[in-house]
Amino acid sequence: MKYTHLPNTDIKVSKICLGSMTWGEQNTEAEGHAQLDYAISQGVNFIDTAELYSVPNARAETYGSTERIIGSWLKKTGKRDQVVIASKIAGPAEFTKHIRTGGFAKHELEDAVNKSLERLGTDYIDLYQLHWPERPTNFFGQLGYTHNENDGWEDNFAQILEDLDGLVKVGKIRNVGLSNETPYGLSRYLEEARKGAPKMITVQNPYSLLNRKDEVGLTEIMHREDVGHLPYSPLGFGQLTGKYLDGYPPNARVTLFPNYSRYHNENSFEATRRYKTIADAHGLSLTQMSLAFVNTRPFVTANIIGATSVEQLAENIGSIDVELSEEVLKAIEEVHAAIPNPAP
Repeated sequence: MKYTHLPNTDIKVSKICLGSMTWGEQNTEAEGHAQLDYAISQGVNFIDTAELYSVPNARAETYGSTERIIGSWLKKTGKRDQVVIASKIAGPAEFTKHIRTGGFAKHELEDAVNKSLERLGTDYIDLYQLHWPERPTNFFGQLGYTHNENDGWEDNFAQILEDLDGLVKVGKIRNVGLSNETPYGLSRYLEEARKGAPKMITVQNPYSLLNRKDEVGLTEIMHREDVGHLPYSPLGFGQLTGKYLDGYPPNARVTLFPNYSRYHNENSFEATRRYKTIADAHGLSLTQMSLAFVNTRPFVTANIIGATSVEQLAENIGSIDVELSEEVLKAIEEVHAAIPNPAP
């Protein structure tokens, strides 16, 4: 395994982060524990979760189930001091009304953190993230931003950071980060940090061979301001394994949950075919080539991989040892130039 640090901290994390969002929906508690056991045995020490999970299909019946599964594993193994845990508060949305109806007000943050700590069975969360912005903006597959002067949103970046700082000072969370955020949002939070507020040290956004939009604007800010990128969906919900190129296999995520079709438009399929041709020509699996590309981006702190079986997990973690030649990287850039960001 390779390691780095969460920016602006002395917390060492593996370059591969274990995503857990399917535990409690597509995966049982026992399967989640098996994935944790295997990942730890391979040197992974970074685990990402959220109060919203499990997903796909976030609902009241599975709310918090992934955190509970991680919590039961921590209780069984006693390995809390060996892992770095990241979690998130859900933002306001139609599909989160079973959690709470507000956004990131102080009482909402306190409620979310306290419930996550209870489910995880821990006294602190290493990295606490805002799962998506309160304000209307372009995330979850929206590439362009359309402004609405009457959206009713008021700038509250400073207040959110003040309330998060209160949770840091009492030791419930150690660091703060963002998710599904834009260059504007990150810039505003960093502006407040210059005035003494806590600094958002990471942004967890989708990033893959099919979605490199963060390279336009956001990654320059990250480099210059020492903020880490935590890519999620580096395989595009399984599209970049190539398993959907010949149809929809049973029990695959998009087969079971057709609404998760973000990476299944015509251009995504064409780009995936071209990337597979590159992988095949160089004796690589498409899965590991796709993950290795993300692993080696200079702005990436840790690549959040997910799997529904230990076999898939082993291949994903194994990508850390894959080196991509200049020839492969050049071929990848040629596909990207021809079909840029087909699945934002």
